[in-house]
Amino acid sequence: MTEDWNNFIGWLQGHQEVYSLMCVVLLIAGAWVANWIVKHILVRGLHKVLRSANVGQAIARSRVVARLSNIVPALIISVGIAWIPGLPEALVTVVRNVAHGFIVLTIGLAIAGMLDIVNDVWQQRPDAHRKPIKGYVQVVKLVIYIIAAILVVATLMDRSPVILLSGIGAMAAVLMLIFQDTLLSLVASVQITSNDIIRVGDWVEMPQLNADGDVIDIALHTVKVQNWDKTITTIPTKRFITDSFKNWRGMFESGGRRIKRSIFIDQNSIHFLTNEELAHLRQFSLLDDYLKKKQDELDEWNRALGEKGKQPINTRRVTNIGTFRAYVEQYLKNHPRVNQNMTMVVRQQNLSAEGIPLEIWCFTNTTVWVQYEAIQADIFDHLLAILPEFGLRVFQNPSGADFQALRPSPARSGDS
Repeated sequence: MTEDWNNFIGWLQGHQEVYSLMCVVLLIAGAWVANWIVKHILVRGLHKVLRSANVGQAIARSRVVARLSNIVPALIISVGIAWIPGLPEALVTVVRNVAHGFIVLTIGLAIAGMLDIVNDVWQQRPDAHRKPIKGYVQVVKLVIYIIAAILVVATLMDRSPVILLSGIGAMAAVLMLIFQDTLLSLVASVQITSNDIIRVGDWVEMPQLNADGDVIDIALHTVKVQNWDKTITTIPTKRFITDSFKNWRGMFESGGRRIKRSIFIDQNSIHFLTNEELAHLRQFSLLDDYLKKKQDELDEWNRALGEKGKQPINTRRVTNIGTFRAYVEQYLKNHPRVNQNMTMVVRQQNLSAEGIPLEIWCFTNTTVWVQYEAIQADIFDHLLAILPEFGLRVFQNPSGADFQALRPSPARSGDS
């Protein structure tokens, strides 16, 4: 057996090409076995240990350990290629440089994966939406990719990276042109974060870009907004610095949402209240105090007129629209879903061809959209229904049915 082995060794030494090829095959096989052991034993075992922790889950998703495990076969090839006899020096140099370049690239990708882990862990914080770091992480990753690319090229060329770096100074203008969007986005991200302009979860409106919804992601180059129809609008980050937009965060933080809507009253229905109408309106508990104070005020005014006060044309009287406005104010003050600590105004606006706008301005005690709409509808349902009690009418443009009612009825047979 020993004699046969010695004869085989002697034959290999006489055939240098076959001996070198066999060594290359053994080197590749050794690298493959090492890669299999690292990935299927060490990496899987490490993932099982870290699976229970949030950080471990983030590491598994980023594949940092899996990428670092690729360094082992590259190192074996880089070191072992020099020990194979008979290979040209140029081939050994090329293989070694490629292996070193692969190691540098793998380390760069692993560092980028670790930054993703940092971002994932940061997003698990309760206040992460206030200070997102995704944009900064992307900037650091971009710098790492650039450095890794320079080192890989320098390794493949077997030159010092300083030589390549010295040439970048001459290419600064070109790089500024290529990365101008990235630089602008970086500045915008810094301003957005430092000035707390937008956060993940904010409701923003940017009509010029058809964006109206919640911010779901803030990255270096783009901000994603999920509109209310569930479509996604992607907006360049710099547009939140250069363009105007509305952020509804202040409304949510205040705890109240504004109601601002008008009832258009037919001005032909406005008149002074008669004694019968006053007696009817005094039955409204919300108007009792108002009518008493108003009547005392008017009586005092009219007494001061003396003899002139005997003429109704000279006296002040209660109007139905003023009484209705007072009723609306008291109704809002006693409404359980209206925020009593925020601005509340019932006002008349300028006359128009559509009547007299009576604007109701108040805030609900909730910011939930569905509840807000229900409260607003409930308020105006009541006001529109009770409006005829004051002798008032809502203005409405004539419809086809109105014109139809004006037409004379057709003559029936037998009429003369």
